[in-house]
Amino acid sequence: MNNVDYLKIGNREMLHNRVCTVLRKAILKGDFKPGDRLVQTELAERIGVSRMPIREALRTLEMEGLVTIEPHKGAIVKSISTEDIKEIYELRSILEPLALKKSIQHFSEEDLVQLQNYHLNMVKAESDEEYAELNAKFHKLMFSRCNSSRLLSFIEAISHGFAQDTPLIISGQMKKSNLEHEKIVHAILEKDAERASEHLAHHISRTEKELIMSLNRDPIHHSN
Repeated sequence: MNNVDYLKIGNREMLHNRVCTVLRKAILKGDFKPGDRLVQTELAERIGVSRMPIREALRTLEMEGLVTIEPHKGAIVKSISTEDIKEIYELRSILEPLALKKSIQHFSEEDLVQLQNYHLNMVKAESDEEYAELNAKFHKLMFSRCNSSRLLSFIEAISHGFAQDTPLIISGQMKKSNLEHEKIVHAILEKDAERASEHLAHHISRTEKELIMSLNRDPIHHSN
């Protein structure tokens, strides 16, 4: 495996999602190639955490389809399917705007302030990782008040992996997303559910196209 500087994390009490982000970034950027074996002890030493969060992160990445865990072999990096990406984003572009539309009438003043704070903090974010964490929280809050447990469970099942870490992969993603987020927040504050959901659907679809283009630049990295 390549010696990748950003794999090193100083905080030994790193949360599960931060470890997932680090490993996911390495896979999606092609630093870990399809067929590479991810050894828990080696990753734990390089990242600076115990084996437990590594083990849990690998299980999460298996659910996301980025690795497969085989008996006596451990975690093996899988090829990334363009069709998988298209399916994930097609579903997201339908389900998340629907959930947002259902959520708008239930947002509290505190929710609205928090959405604006997430957006402003993303604009000021000093690192890709900080941005990715805020982005995940921003998107989750947008559809969290829809009062539909089934809809939320569907979104939860498909909104990991590629969705939350695109700022780490797509060149210029943060600047484009900030502009799109601003439009979404403005429509939410005006309680314009239709316009807010349309802006969100556009944001998701645009990200899908640029993610596929980004991954296509490394033909060894994924499969069609």
